[in-house]
Parts: sequence; C-alpha cells; structure tokens
Amino acid sequence: MRQPVVAGPPTPERVRTLAALAAPTHVSITGSALPAGPARGGVDELGRPVLLVKPGEPLHLLAPGDEAVVTVDLSCVRDLGGVARPRGLLKVQGWARAVPGEDARKAAIAIAERCPDEDLFTALERPGEPDAPRLLHIDVGFVVHLTAQETGVLDAEAYNAAEPDPFLHDAERLLHHVNSAHRDTLGPVAARLLGRPVGEVWLWELDRYGVTFREETEETTLIRVPWPSPAANRHTLEHALHRVLCGRTPAAAATYHGGALRRRLERPGDRER
Repeated sequence: MRQPVVAGPPTPERVRTLAALAAPTHVSITGSALPAGPARGGVDELGRPVLLVKPGEPLHLLAPGDEAVVTVDLSCVRDLGGVARPRGLLKVQGWARAVPGEDARKAAIAIAERCPDEDLFTALERPGEPDAPRLLHIDVGFVVHLTAQETGVLDAEAYNAAEPDPFLHDAERLLHHVNSAHRDTLGPVAARLLGRPVGEVWLWELDRYGVTFREETEETTLIRVPWPSPAANRHTLEHALHRVLCGRTPAAAATYHGGALRRRLERPGDRER
C-alpha cells in the first residue's frame, strides 16, 4: 500500500532544526521591571539556549546554584544575496542556571559559531571571578514558535524529545551551494511549478521531507515540493533535490503567499529598537 506524501517535518523536529541554527537576540527576566535586553550565545546539542552574560548585565548577578525564570528570543535567518531574511522566531521560556564548570568548555564550543566573542575564552579562563563573563544555559519550559507557515507552542516534553533534522548540515551545505552557484536553474523550476513567470527565486528550505523555493516579487511566495518518501540519508536527499532541479517534480507543490510574511516574522517592537 502506497504511503501518503508528507509535506514537511513534524512540528517538534522543525522547531528543533530552527533552534539548532538560531542565535539569541533578546532576553527578559520574568517578574522583573527591567526591559528585555540584548542576548548573545547559541543553542547546545540538547536544544537549550546558552547565553554569554557579561558584567553589568542583570543575569550576571545570578548566584551559583540559583535560577531565574527568563524568556529568550531566538532568531533564525537565511542569507539571500547578502540580505538576512527571517526564517523563524522562537521564544523560549525556562530557567536560567549557571553552566557547571565541567560542562563549560563543551557549552562554549557549542555556541562559538553563533557567538564569535573573545569573552567566551575569558569565561573559561576565569571561572567564578566576579568581574568575568559567565555562561548560563536555559532549561526549557515551553517554546513559542513563529514561521511563515505556522505558529504554535511546544511544551518541554515535546521539544526535548525531538531532534533536529538528521541531515541538517548536509542540507544547509547543499542549499548554500545551489544558491551560490546554480541559482539560474531555480527560476525555470519555480515558473513551471507556479504556471506563470516568476521574479527572483532562491532555495529557502531543504530537509529530509522536501524542498521549499522562495520567490520574491511585490510579495513573497513559498513553494513547497515534498519528496515521495523521506530521504534516508544524505545521498538520497541530494538525489531528490537533483530530480526537482532537473524538472522531475515528485509530487504536487504547495504554495504560501506572503504579503504579510515579513510582518509576521518581525518581532513586536523591533522597529522601535
């Protein structure tokens, strides 16, 4: 019996994938009159935000062994021709705690790509000193997620039980290669899928369940093409993408139109900052 085509990853996997590629932008302390402040750091392999906090910042005062309930905003963006376009926003509420000393180096390595800050080394070299930067991780309570296609809330159990797309890094490498070196092939594919002339087209998402094209005109259109079955490894992922780019679409495409796409993905108050 033929199985139905699945258009995209389960929501928990999708959210964990976005988190793995995201960077913290703001953090607020629940119950505090202080406004949200800037945040820096990344996300570890368990999906927990890890923050690098510096002297003078409110969370730097958190005593060893204590915790604070916080909300961390995570932003995931895609660079398209030198312009950062928002892929999704996550608001993670949970408990901020100091990273234990034995885990500090691992936490620093996990976030170094998203947070290339020399104070990461200072935090490792001067642990416990009152005027040194500190590393905190956030034990997740729940996650609010906002993307072009959906919004929702994941509780800690669903979020922590999920994993990012198993071929995440291969998919990102492939997507970057096509956008950088073969973007002239994307317009004809999108035009055939939409049945009309198209504007500027990029690869937007690539995962084990399918590929999403992004067309930019006066509004944004996302075109989702699912694979007949989920990719089993990086080779079948690459083969499935190659078939689509060669004009052999495996299934009917779904489109999402986005006159309000940018507005939906803008964080409230961003314009005022």
